Amino acid sequence: MKEDHKNEFMSWVKTIIFAFILVFVCRQFLFTPITVKGESMSPTFEDNQKVVISKTSKIERFDIVVFKSPNMKDNYIKRVIGLSGDKIEVKDDVLYINGKAYEEPYLKANKEKILFGQLTEDFTLEQNTESSRVPEGYYFVMGDNRLQSYDSRMFGFIAKDELLGEVKLRVYPLGRSGIIK
Repeated sequence: MKEDHKNEFMSWVKTIIFAFILVFVCRQFLFTPITVKGESMSPTFEDNQKVVISKTSKIERFDIVVFKSPNMKDNYIKRVIGLSGDKIEVKDDVLYINGKAYEEPYLKANKEKILFGQLTEDFTLEQNTESSRVPEGYYFVMGDNRLQSYDSRMFGFIAKDELLGEVKLRVYPLGRSGIIK
């Protein structure tokens, strides 16, 4: 009977160790939870919301990503605007990528709050980064709250290896939880 308790105990220990290893591998290589800090992505994401990022996603234009801050120890959450080789410009509050105008429906709520002026100041990539195109292996990112976002317009491009992953799921607050598209 004592042997049965010992076997059951060892079975539980093995199961718990396996669970910890599985969680560690998933967090390191597949996905991880992140807490949003700041208002730069408002209203898409608010301060202290919890999201899950995928570390295996292929990053595309307008994806929301988390990356290591270029200037601090924190992580930033922003929207990918420019991919390698892209030419970026904003003129009269319209985003142009490689000469083509793009609608940014995620900016609508912030644009409605402005009494006068523009949400996004006019700029060209060259004015802000001294490069006419996004270099190979880099991204150009901006926050949705353009008036209060510290992003590539100020600190330049983000290297692909600085990316932690793409935001795939909002888990908190529960009333706004769901898959991010």
